[in-house]
Amino acid sequence: MSDAFEGYERQYCELSANLSRKCNSAAALHDGEQKRAHISEIKAGIDDADVLIRKMDLEARSLQPNLKAMLLAKLREYKSDLNKLKKEVKKLTSGNPSQVADEELLEAGMSGSHVASANQRDRLMMSTERLNQSSDRIKESRRAALETEELGISILEDLHQQRQTLLHANTKLHGVDDAIDKSKKILTSMSRRISRNKWIIGSIIAALVLAILLILYFKLFHH
Repeated sequence: MSDAFEGYERQYCELSANLSRKCNSAAALHDGEQKRAHISEIKAGIDDADVLIRKMDLEARSLQPNLKAMLLAKLREYKSDLNKLKKEVKKLTSGNPSQVADEELLEAGMSGSHVASANQRDRLMMSTERLNQSSDRIKESRRAALETEELGISILEDLHQQRQTLLHANTKLHGVDDAIDKSKKILTSMSRRISRNKWIIGSIIAALVLAILLILYFKLFHH
């Protein structure tokens, strides 16, 4: 419960009890001057009680719906109690019982209309609060949907970048394969040349050896 509401409630209960005692005391008085002084104090106290009632009403309407409904129900009891005190004061100030009765009937009718109006106002405020809550939920849902959409776009962009990276890597791999194929061809060509050169060098060496042998033969056996 609200601390402010509890403070106003405590003040009102103390003031209401004090006003009830003063009403009983004033009813027992026969001296006109003393009675008027008591009634004047009671009216001032009732004005203070009205102020406390209004403060409690404003505080209760600023709270959460479930707590507000409970406090407003309690507040209606305090208003009814205060109306009884007002009627007691009117009885003390009026010497015509029938006039008092007529005024009470009129006030009862007005009070009924005020209660109905207050109930309609409460229902309207509750409906407004429900609409506000629904609007807040819709806004929250839209915000979540926008965040989800942004996240999806971000994921798609990341996937696109990864795809581009893979395509680029694939292109590089094709380039490496081409380079390897060229290197293999060059090496094969070089290997063939080396083999061919070996045969040529071998033939030259054999020819040189044969020539040397012939030269030696002629020198040794034809002197």
